[in-house]
Amino acid sequence: MPSNEAFTAIPRTVRVLIAGGSYGGLSSALALLDLCGGRLARFNFNADSQPPESQIPVKITVVDERDGFYHLIGSPKALACDQFASKTWIRFQDIPALQSPNVRFLRGTVNAVNCEEKSAQILDLDTKESREERYDFLIASSGLRRVFPTVPQSLLRHQFLEEAKRHKEDIQKAQDGVTIIGGGAVGVEMAAELKVLDPKQKVTLIHSRERLLSAEPLPDDFKERVASVLRETGVEVVLGRRVIETTAVETEGEKRTWQLTLSNGMQLKTGHVMNAVSKCIPTSSYLPKETLTQDGYVDIQPTLQFPERAPNAESHFAIGDIALWAGIKRCGGAMHMGHYAATNIHQIMLSQRTGVKPEFMTLQQTPPVIGLALGHTAVTYTPAEGTRHGEELMASMFGEDMGHTICWNYMKLSEPCQC
Repeated sequence: MPSNEAFTAIPRTVRVLIAGGSYGGLSSALALLDLCGGRLARFNFNADSQPPESQIPVKITVVDERDGFYHLIGSPKALACDQFASKTWIRFQDIPALQSPNVRFLRGTVNAVNCEEKSAQILDLDTKESREERYDFLIASSGLRRVFPTVPQSLLRHQFLEEAKRHKEDIQKAQDGVTIIGGGAVGVEMAAELKVLDPKQKVTLIHSRERLLSAEPLPDDFKERVASVLRETGVEVVLGRRVIETTAVETEGEKRTWQLTLSNGMQLKTGHVMNAVSKCIPTSSYLPKETLTQDGYVDIQPTLQFPERAPNAESHFAIGDIALWAGIKRCGGAMHMGHYAATNIHQIMLSQRTGVKPEFMTLQQTPPVIGLALGHTAVTYTPAEGTRHGEELMASMFGEDMGHTICWNYMKLSEPCQC
């Protein structure tokens, strides 16, 4: 049992700093609010679980470059349909579940973290001033740096709506069709969505490998099914050809024409080009090098904590896309990790107050699973069920809004905070 001095040294209010306000960051913040408020975490569906016996004062600071939660899954549709775009970006101040005196949102960038001192240097994007933020626990959930059109580049909601509108107009002006380069998850979903939104528009998808989603550890029958669904939707799929040159050949009024030269010498004429080939880069430059892999991912333990070699590793957590863990990175996985990180932090808080050893939740190795929204059809893969596809599957997996309502309801973002 720790001494009385250990108990009195614990601050009355525990400070938690969360870098990143997407699926993982918000899930961890919400679960912490629940647990510290004496309630079961909203993601706990175990009927035998009992709520905490006491409350713990907590102050949560969420730092994000954006002014709100952006539904990343909806990007393929949001950037082609401005009416849908307005639903996918909700300002933090407009989310009922987050309106708590125990939560503060700071639009900024975490530039450096000192794990030894438990302090972070943050650039406030509104005031352009740098500030120091001290914390008791840190959750790194800032994700990956992605380029357009995978994600919008705007940081404010009103700017995003303008960005989506401009992108939609560029597509509508493409009298010679739209060509998407790159057959990863973003490319295939975007190609299908464009064709569904405007069936008369010619949509071509070019991928350098012989099968789509070639970078993912998925079976060939899944990749072939995705290609079949795209072709059935009306998308022209070109495989095994790399685009080696893109040249503007004509601009008359609002008409724009591009010529693409492929690796086999073939040339294509198109009205608009969208590059969906990008290497996502972890946004981990603010973290100490000893916590990272060579590729910049946080080398987490199964408890979501930083590697043991890091100073104060037990007080530092990483979740979501920035964390190195098996499986394909998905929003469901990020929310799952956020729940676990919050639960483990709460266990440490309880241990510091009672001396009882914390009971950690630990991640299990995750096999590759995926679900893609291809127009009116979803294509999924799990090791247990194999490859599946269909319109009914689309309804159950994504609903009518690319999974926005499903994620929103799962996090219970419409429910006022019980503070």
